[in-house]
Amino acid sequence: MSVSIKSAKFDPYNMWLQLSDGRVLGVPLTYFPALQNASAEQLASFELSPRGIHWSELNEDLSLQGLLSLQPLTPIR
Repeated sequence: MSVSIKSAKFDPYNMWLQLSDGRVLGVPLTYFPALQNASAEQLASFELSPRGIHWSELNEDLSLQGLLSLQPLTPIR
């Protein structure tokens, strides 16, 4: 069974993805400058595909495989 994104929601700091296997993936918008600098209307104008999420207006594509492999940022000391 392959996992896909069923829905996406945004708060001022994160993208929240509901996955088909029941998981919820939270990703900081700071990982993606195009998304971090986008308006709420631009963020809400996305298309889901079996492979990921796409924003035409922002020219941004994120694959689910890539999002699942993200590692948390390590603070610089």
